[in-house]
Amino acid sequence: MAGLAAGLRRPWCSSAVRSPLQVISFQVFQLHVSRSTMRASQKDFENSVNRVKLLKKDPGNEAKLKLYALYKQATEGPCNTPKPSVFDLINKAKWDAWNSLGSLSKETARQNYVDMVSSLSSSAESSSQIKPGADGEQPGYETLVVTSQDGITKIMLNRPTKKNAISTQMYQEIMQALKSASKDDSSITVLTGNGDYYCSGNDLTNFMDVPPGGVEEKAKNGATLLREFVGCFIDFPKPLVALVNGPAVGISVTILGLFDAVYASDRATFHTPFSHLGQSPEGCSSYTFPRIMGPAKATEMLIFGKKLTAREACAQGLVTEVFPDSTFQKEVWTKLKAYSELPPNAMRISKQVIRNKEKEKLHAVNAEESSVLQERWLSDECRNAVVSFLSRRAKL
Repeated sequence: MAGLAAGLRRPWCSSAVRSPLQVISFQVFQLHVSRSTMRASQKDFENSVNRVKLLKKDPGNEAKLKLYALYKQATEGPCNTPKPSVFDLINKAKWDAWNSLGSLSKETARQNYVDMVSSLSSSAESSSQIKPGADGEQPGYETLVVTSQDGITKIMLNRPTKKNAISTQMYQEIMQALKSASKDDSSITVLTGNGDYYCSGNDLTNFMDVPPGGVEEKAKNGATLLREFVGCFIDFPKPLVALVNGPAVGISVTILGLFDAVYASDRATFHTPFSHLGQSPEGCSSYTFPRIMGPAKATEMLIFGKKLTAREACAQGLVTEVFPDSTFQKEVWTKLKAYSELPPNAMRISKQVIRNKEKEKLHAVNAEESSVLQERWLSDECRNAVVSFLSRRAKL
């Protein structure tokens, strides 16, 4: 890919102090490398530099930082520039990555760079992402696989190499899939994930591109997208079921209170670490979670960031039923196929009767949460929390 040049010479973010919306898009890391008995030649190194440009998919910001650090170490040796200001978050992340390599020799850094590029290339070729053409698959989606069979529309998050993190494109495609499913002939709609994760929350690269209106416009656009996204779940007219096949984080957890049933593998976990980043709840969870599990348990999750196991989430009412991971798919789909044979209009009307009592309240909560988050994204406290988070990650 053209944007990822050798050693990332063309900066992927300026050195100016950025808002949390941009800061969150970069994950700081500490690179651990071991000395290799092999040594890559200069030609091997140059070939790897060129191979990076040909990668068809973005390898992610953590990989970019690793490549940047190894390239600088291989070409210039140990970090030799002054440490940037703590508020110069992007350049500090790059500096930390390079500095973490310590006295690693140029030769070993060059070898590790070559090995990493080779690994990235192999990973891209053997990605576990489901390819187009599955039985009953609906066309028009790049980040999802949407199928409709046996009275069930299944929306599968399909970015397994990114732990099904929700990109801006995926937000739009999920809304599109829900709107289509609300009008098709299916009785039930299911949301699940492909791979080991159900969903790792927001893709942290969502907020990289700042519009002409600056970070304020970016925050406003983000709040609008969030409100529309959550609104689709509030208004969905059919039974909506979540199949949580693995760990779930952030927005993928908070919207579970808007589903009609949540079935989980026993390896699933549920985590909403908002306060760690100076942010606040969304997905109507500030209203649904206290109603589902009680104020005290909701506080542990939404304010203190307690991570729940599948069994704990079930005991607190967030999850309907937990299944052994080895039999999860078989047992859940058997149950869902039986449900799909129930009279569809009766199910829709029953949901309408249940949901209409609080739909207006849910929309009001959604609007308030989105407005508060817009302010939080621009706050000094949020920025400081992110700085602290990134600093801790740098020491791992």
